[in-house]
Amino acid sequence: MISITDKTLQDLEFSTVLQTISERCTTEIGKQKALEIVPFKDKETLMNALLQTSEYLSSFSNNNAIPNHGFDNLTNDLKFLAIEDSFLEVGSFRKIATLSETVNVLLLFFKKFHDYYPKLNDKSAQVEYTKFIIQKIDEIVDKYGEIKDNASPQLNETRKAMNLVRGKVNQSFGQAMTQYNSLGYLDEIKESFVENRRVLAVLAMYRRKVKGSILGSSKTGSIAYIEPEATLRYSRELSNLEYEEREEITRILKKLSSDIRPFLDLLNQYQEFLSDIDVISAKAKYANKINAILPTITTEKQLYFRDAFHPILFLSNLEKKEKTFPQTIELTTESRIIVISGPNAGGKTISLKTVGLLQLMLQCGILIPVHERSKTFLFDRILTDIGDNQSIENHLSTYSYRLKNMNYFLKKCNGKTLFLIDEFGTGSDPELGGALAEIFLEEFYHREAFGIITTHYSNLKILANELPFASNANMLFDEKSLEPMYKLILGQAGSSFTFEVAQKNGIPFGLINRAKKKIEGGKVRFDKTIATLQKERSKLEKTSQNLKEEETKTREESRKMESINSKIQEKLERYQELYDANQRLIYIGQKVDDISEKYFNNKDKKVLIGEFLKMVEIENSKRKKATVKEKAAKEIIQKIVIEEVKVKVEEIRAEKKEKKLKALPVEKPKVAIKVGDRVRMIDGKAIGTVDKIEKNKAVVNYGVFTSKVNLEQLEYVQAK
Repeated sequence: MISITDKTLQDLEFSTVLQTISERCTTEIGKQKALEIVPFKDKETLMNALLQTSEYLSSFSNNNAIPNHGFDNLTNDLKFLAIEDSFLEVGSFRKIATLSETVNVLLLFFKKFHDYYPKLNDKSAQVEYTKFIIQKIDEIVDKYGEIKDNASPQLNETRKAMNLVRGKVNQSFGQAMTQYNSLGYLDEIKESFVENRRVLAVLAMYRRKVKGSILGSSKTGSIAYIEPEATLRYSRELSNLEYEEREEITRILKKLSSDIRPFLDLLNQYQEFLSDIDVISAKAKYANKINAILPTITTEKQLYFRDAFHPILFLSNLEKKEKTFPQTIELTTESRIIVISGPNAGGKTISLKTVGLLQLMLQCGILIPVHERSKTFLFDRILTDIGDNQSIENHLSTYSYRLKNMNYFLKKCNGKTLFLIDEFGTGSDPELGGALAEIFLEEFYHREAFGIITTHYSNLKILANELPFASNANMLFDEKSLEPMYKLILGQAGSSFTFEVAQKNGIPFGLINRAKKKIEGGKVRFDKTIATLQKERSKLEKTSQNLKEEETKTREESRKMESINSKIQEKLERYQELYDANQRLIYIGQKVDDISEKYFNNKDKKVLIGEFLKMVEIENSKRKKATVKEKAAKEIIQKIVIEEVKVKVEEIRAEKKEKKLKALPVEKPKVAIKVGDRVRMIDGKAIGTVDKIEKNKAVVNYGVFTSKVNLEQLEYVQAK
């Protein structure tokens, strides 16, 4: 069972991470759920949550974007619907239909692309797919949230009668206005509205001459607002019909509420499902912002965070356009505890918090900003003692509070615990507090717990060096400027650079020497030795960097030399061939000279011709051998070339096939287009807003002009 206290969540500023995720949710329920994220109790549920977020994150970089999951909060509507004989208003039913439609689109999408989103598909498979809710509501309510005329025969008849009476009202009013205007009884404005009823604007002096009901007068009293007698009769008839319409609508809504009520649990499940997807989406957006991934989760007890960033610091620095320094930290069974030492403001606490916060985020189902080769174990507990630990509520001093905390650590610490303690042992007498801290550290060590602590105490640095499965670490400092380099170095304790920093900040040298005399010489020598070692390490780091640069330059020079050597070799081979050809010609010349001399001495033509033929045959024999060798070489080269061409042809074919597959259009999930949505024509670029939808056509407003287009020709871009 995983157990992480509220204090740990507070120490690691986990609420800041949750607030950032909550801001990326699109629904009210999702925002609230994001703020309530806590560590998962079992590994299976945790792994599902991590993989779901990882899958959603992948949707940002592939062609199968996950459809809209937004919805209006229906919690109060559904609570009201649960009451027997209650009925919802028409607007609530439109929201229910939209909720059901959104869920159905997601269910079909995850089913279709289950290879891309297996874990999200598993989650959606637990939700029932039904069109009954949408069909029932669509029979009664139109797209604009109004009751349809044909919702019932009675309503249809009533509305037809109302339209007839409205026509008579307008006709009778028009006749009266024409009549009294011709007599000069009306003001310039002629007509107005009072209590949503159309009235004549009659001059006060003629009000008795106009038959009808006075509904009011102007502020000055110069105009009387009168509803004509004929219009009044039809208005009363219209009021009666409107009352009948309201009664019929109430009856229809009660019937519709009864039809939808059995699906109450399913609608609640729909809200839960969509709000969960909303939180997963927000976690994925957050991961995308901080370059987070899912590292390997191992069963072996170890923690290896390579190039790990503190997410809160990373986002803060991103806004300020400042650099954030990553840290690489490793804990294994052979190196369970790390003691980080060194001067203040060097980044010790941030390194400590980075490990704790990333491990906590991971165990809450949130991806973390580390290198892809990172891996970690799931701890049962994460115990922390970080920051100002003075308890005002309990009237405890810092040291008393820390002792109570250490007592809790001793009760809970075991082989599956990760503990993080900042400024271990402080708050009391350095000698006594350091001794007690040493005992605590030994106890945590013997219980095989994993942990990181920061301290200035020399005895803890020495203890970490003596314990086989513990190690020292320090934050690297520049030996000249004494500025922090924000890089954690494992294997060596760090000096506090107390006197060096004091001197850098302008404290007189004489005062620093007097301070040195006040303390034990051994301690000064020890801190000085550590400081010297740190300076040496810093120099080694720079030397290592210089050597790497030199190595890179040497490699470049080596490549250049190899290229030159190759060219020289080619020239030598050509010179060798030329030399061999010249030697052959010299040899033939000498032979001819010898034969000529013999002929000069003996004048024997037969011997001369025989010698020439013999020489020519020897040369031709050499040519034949060279020709055979050359032919065999050519055949071998030809075979190699043919094989290479075959391989290249196969590669080109495979590449063309892959390009064809990529070029195939990916069918996008159809999104129901609503009024206010941003859309564009399929294969078009201009984006407009849907002003109105009539049957299967939509009026699209492009700003400068409007256009009436078939819904099938439109492509959804963005919600209202």
